[in-house]
Amino acid sequence: TVRVRIRDGKGYLTIKGPSDASGTARYEWERELPLEEAEELMRLCEPGVIDKTRYLVRSGRHIFEVDEFRGENEGLTLAEVELSSADEVFVKPAFLGREVTGDVRYYNSQLMKQPFGTWPQTHDSP
Repeated sequence: TVRVRIRDGKGYLTIKGPSDASGTARYEWERELPLEEAEELMRLCEPGVIDKTRYLVRSGRHIFEVDEFRGENEGLTLAEVELSSADEVFVKPAFLGREVTGDVRYYNSQLMKQPFGTWPQTHDSP
């Protein structure tokens, strides 16, 4: 997956490799770009935008990235923590809900194709 992002007046280019079988690890490469270059690259991207606000929440010695989605993904909030290994111990914050690691429906690339707002509301929805 190749992603172009604009945040706080700066551009970022991210390339993510495939996840491992469990969905807990994947290669990621990211570089900061000048804003103008990011805007130029955005014009080349597939249609669709993931609209979300990201919050950084400390829990123990880790920082969780908590994404609150808007637009077609309104009602979805996801939290992610980067670990140095799959078996690294971390403090699980009380606000965490159901584990969705490895469920491809929650990947941004899939949320563009099948937004959360279009999912049938079943026991499977968070």
